[in-house]
Amino acid sequence: MVWVCDNLNTHKIASLYERFSPSEARRLRGRLEIHYTPKHGSWLNVVEIELNLLTRMALNRRVGDFENLCRQSQAWADRRNAEEKKVDRQFRTDEARIKLKRLYPEYKSSQIRN
Repeated sequence: MVWVCDNLNTHKIASLYERFSPSEARRLRGRLEIHYTPKHGSWLNVVEIELNLLTRMALNRRVGDFENLCRQSQAWADRRNAEEKKVDRQFRTDEARIKLKRLYPEYKSSQIRN
């Protein structure tokens, strides 16, 4: 299994050992290939949006077997790519400065040069 994970502290191999017996955690660990996303990857939001759409539009019912799951997922992805759908990012800099103010420096009017 290939997992693409963000860097949340629970997305580590050690979490398997917290949840499962050592032998089961070791067995699962041998089956996993984990790829971590960049820590500051805004593209991850786009991926989450697409996965949510896939779940709601193509996988919103029981899928009988793995081959059918692969076929339906691929058909959905092909349609989505053919439509060239785009993500409308509406989070602008001025909003970011409010929501993420701890990340933006504060300037006094005497520090600003015209």
